[in-house]
Amino acid sequence: MLELRNVVKSYEGKPLLTDISFTVAEGETICLLGASGSGKSTILRMIAGLDFPERGAILLNDLDLAGTPPHLRDFGLVFQDYGLFPHLNVFDNVAFGLRMKNMESRSLLLDKRQQAAALHKRVAELLEQVNLKGFDSRKVTDLSGGEQQRVALARALAPSPRLLMFDEPLGALDRSLKEDLLNEIRDILHKTKIPAIYVTHDQEEAFTIADRILVLHDGVIIHDATPQEIWREPKSAAVAKLLGIGNVIDGEVVAENKIKTAFGTFTLNCVKNIGEKIQLLIQQSPSPSGRGARGEGKPPSPLGEGRGGEVINEIQLTVEDVLFKQDQFQIKGRGGLVIHMKNAPRIGDVITVQVQVKCLS
Repeated sequence: MLELRNVVKSYEGKPLLTDISFTVAEGETICLLGASGSGKSTILRMIAGLDFPERGAILLNDLDLAGTPPHLRDFGLVFQDYGLFPHLNVFDNVAFGLRMKNMESRSLLLDKRQQAAALHKRVAELLEQVNLKGFDSRKVTDLSGGEQQRVALARALAPSPRLLMFDEPLGALDRSLKEDLLNEIRDILHKTKIPAIYVTHDQEEAFTIADRILVLHDGVIIHDATPQEIWREPKSAAVAKLLGIGNVIDGEVVAENKIKTAFGTFTLNCVKNIGEKIQLLIQQSPSPSGRGARGEGKPPSPLGEGRGGEVINEIQLTVEDVLFKQDQFQIKGRGGLVIHMKNAPRIGDVITVQVQVKCLS
């Protein structure tokens, strides 16, 4: 098991990472999710031994890695820019890590012919695993971006690393290639049971590949949970905004359990003091997307309570913009509130929408 314990790191005299602690269990894939500059890649570099924490410890199976050089940590790395050797063909790129490992071990158990046969067998297995069978002699510079990333993945897998790390590996690929390769990586990780850390700023990638998501914000892990748990309970406005979970709006406690907002006053048990500012999460209810209405907007109408304790209300929105999104329409209403509907209203229409309302910290 990998463990980061109270890791602290600064950059140019300013705090970058504060008290970072988490574990990665055997066979588990965790995702470090955060905006650019949140310190995700720095965490990977420290785990790899390419950078060092100012305080705290990084341990593997309870052994501190501080004195272990990068090449002896036996970790695999996959980068956005592939990091392939342009002068080597596909076979030799994948075989590179295996050859280095054989040189380091200086094993005399196999003669050169047996070593070569074992190496060729391993490379062939890996190329088939990443859907590149028959690509052995191809130049990596002649491959597409998706094919090059598959080679990089095969090379990282080749020495059977104790941990795999992915640093924005799909950032340079178009959407269709990204989806295909993401599913392939997920499948390979599940089959090999190699623990992995996946760094991204893309919430779709995080939700697809991760067993657990760690949300980084201002150098702190503000949420650590499964994808399902985070989606149901983002807990904070920062998490909800980063993941695009509904709409975050400002409110003020005007009376006990009464929150005044630009969309009316909601009745919520937020355990806050009168006069205190608060942020609310408004999510469209799974019930019908909306219906037309005419006339002036009305205050929120409470309809009951959802299964997760969230309050369900009817609110009215004036349509400001309509955008077609695949099989539905994205509707932007007054105050920047965004909902989705099967049928497009007209700009200027007043529509009634059922929403779930939650308090955020």
